Formats: sequence, structure tokens, C-alpha cells
Amino acid sequence: MERVRIVSLKGLSRRQEAIVREGQMEAARVWSECRDMHLKARQEHTPWPGRNEYHKATRGGRFALHSQSVQQVFRAFDAAVESARENRRAGHKEIRYPYKDKRFFALMWPAQAMALEEKRIVLPMGRGRPSLVFPRPEWLTKKAACKVVWNGVHNELHISLEEAGAEPAGIGATEKRATADLGQIHQAAVVTNEGEALVVSGRGIRSLKRLHSKQLGEIQKKRSRCTRGSRRWRKLGKTRAKLTLRHERRVRDLRQKGTRQVVDFCKERGVEALFVGDPDGVRRKNRGRHHNQRMSQWEYGKDISYLEQKSEKDRIVCFTGDERGTSSRCPVCGHRHKPKGRNWRCKACGFVGHRDIVGAVNMHPIAYGQVVPFPNGITYLRPGSLRRSSSPGTGLPQVNGGSCLAESRNQAPQRAIPLRVPSGNRPQTENIS
Repeated sequence: MERVRIVSLKGLSRRQEAIVREGQMEAARVWSECRDMHLKARQEHTPWPGRNEYHKATRGGRFALHSQSVQQVFRAFDAAVESARENRRAGHKEIRYPYKDKRFFALMWPAQAMALEEKRIVLPMGRGRPSLVFPRPEWLTKKAACKVVWNGVHNELHISLEEAGAEPAGIGATEKRATADLGQIHQAAVVTNEGEALVVSGRGIRSLKRLHSKQLGEIQKKRSRCTRGSRRWRKLGKTRAKLTLRHERRVRDLRQKGTRQVVDFCKERGVEALFVGDPDGVRRKNRGRHHNQRMSQWEYGKDISYLEQKSEKDRIVCFTGDERGTSSRCPVCGHRHKPKGRNWRCKACGFVGHRDIVGAVNMHPIAYGQVVPFPNGITYLRPGSLRRSSSPGTGLPQVNGGSCLAESRNQAPQRAIPLRVPSGNRPQTENIS
């Protein structure tokens, strides 16, 4: 199992920054060379080039990079072509093969190219060129594949670590199973075949995305009044990059915590197989610009990837599949209609239940061929607290209860959430059942 750890490279000297910048431009040249070869083959209807052809075209010291760094670039290009081909075969015709010109591309090294010293990491840039030298983290005990990536504000060193994971059991031998319905308002709704359910809230992620969209709109409005390339125009661009980087960290933190709660819930109950519905069809529907913006910001692919990685580490078989029609069918009588609100109300039999839990329940016949009853109790969790930012104008509502709040629908406890009021007024509380 692969795990990526990120090391900030904020304190680089000007000399090292220049080496990194020139290397990233050379890596972009390698990518463009491979792109031109692939484009020419498609236009002339000749066999597409593979890794051997890319290797022959880029070797011989044509580029100011280490030979293995060049190989990593054309391997990444070949993987991008193969991924686009598989998506197009699956019916996603809007996916294009790599076609853009790149000015910069990540610098990459395999594990065998890295040199580890007592307190330093040495990454070669090729014969006759100075190597990149970074401080060695304490947790890095052996060589590993790495790459230098620009995050919009500064460079980062991404180190891939291989972790030994136990082999998961086969799906056919499982007894306890679960399904997960991904969403935006609720990040995930999980139902086991024994009638236990979990709902992880996604409202915190939605609020962060909405805040970020408003911030980008304000910055773009100010930049539109500036002369392109002016000092204020550049400063606003740097501010936008910093806000975007902070937004990505916050959202990634909540997504990781939310998917961890899903896997922990399954692990505590002995679940051996987890089916995650793929909501790609919902995202493709055109429902207006506001809804389309929310759909475009929905990173359900990352949720699926996080669930697969965490499940593999905990010896849980995780697989995905189509979930079409699961949220519009009554789990009791099978009547179909489009639900409104967060509660699913059947017009035929009078059934009432949580909308996302209905979708997760209806996934069991699709994934395992088994009909399960609707759960009597539902556990609700928040992935984490939204901390108030110290920067002016970026404050976020803060909730009590630490990093995780849980309650059961059966007990229906009350939670006191402080409301944000103007300074000088006494704080009030609102009871939410």
C-alpha cells in the first residue's frame, strides 16, 4: 500500500529555486515531446507509440534532467493516455487525450535515484549539473520515489512510502457486508446487512467550498479593475493562490476524517466487504448553473479513493458499482418517485425514512443480491470541527464537541450550538434535536 507524505520546501535558496524551476521546464519539454508523438500517430492513423518509442525519442542527453527523471515523465504521460482510453471506452467521450502545452511539470525520481545521507536527501539532476539537496525528515528511513510539485504558492516534496498491508479476504467468503451512499449534504451513508446505519455529515465541506467560491469571486472582481501584469494584479493573484491552498488543506482534512469514520464504523462491526456507489450519473445532469457548480465541486472520486485505501489497510474488501435508481425506490414496496427534502416519503405505502439511508439500503440487492430491512437506529457523525481562522474576513462558524460529535436517533439528545452574534450582545444558544 502506498502512502504519500508531503514536505514543504518554503526555505529554498535562490539557487535551488532556480534549479527546480529549470528542471520543471525541462520536464514539461519531455511531456510536450511525448504529446506531439502521440498526436501525430492519431492524426496519421498509425500505431500509437508506447514506452519503448518514448524512451528512444527522449534518450541521449537531449534534456537537462537525470535519465530516470525523464523516464518518469514519459511513463506518467503513457499512464494518462491509457486512463483516457479506458474512460472513453466506458462511454465518457468528453474525456480528451493529453493535448495542452505545459510550461512546467513535476520533477520526479524513482526510489533507486534517491541518495540518502545522514541528514540530507540528494536528488540528481543529471551528469554535469548540481543536484538538489534537501533536509532529511526523521521518518524517512529508506529510499523512496519522490517528486517536487508546485502547489500554487511554493514547492513541495511528495515522498511515496510503501506500507505493508494484510491481504483482504475474498468477497465470496464474507458474512458481514455494508454499502455506502456518497453525497454532498451527507458525505456518506452506510448500512450493514445487520440493520446498523451511519451518516457522516458533509455540511462542513459544503460551507468551505461556498466560502471559497465567494472569496474567488471577490478577488476576480478586484482583478478585473486592474491592469494585467500590474503590481496589484500580481498581489491579488498570490492571495488567490494562498486561499486556494488553505481551502484544499481544510477540505482534504475533513474528507480524510469522514472516510476514516466510515471505515472505523465497518471495522468495529466486523464488516468484511464494503460497496461504494458511483454517483457519476447524477453529476452529468444539467440542473442550472448553481446546481452545476455544486456538482462540479463534488469530489466523490477522492472519497472513493480514500475509502479504498483505508479499507485495504483494515482488510476490508472495497469495490464500486452503479447506483442508478437506488434513491428513488421505496425499500418496502418498491414504488418509485423523485423524493424532496431529506426524508423519503412513499406515496404508496406511507413509509418514511432518511433519504440517503434509503439509497444505501437499496444498494444491497445490487451489490450482494440480498434484501436488508431498513435500520431502526442511525448514528450521526461530523467529520471534524471547523476552526475559526485568524485571518480577517475568513471566519468560519465554530461548533462545540471537539473533533467528532455523535448521537443516536433513538436517544435524540439535544446539542447546544453557539450562534454568531454581533460584538456587545450576549451569546445565545439554539437547541437542535
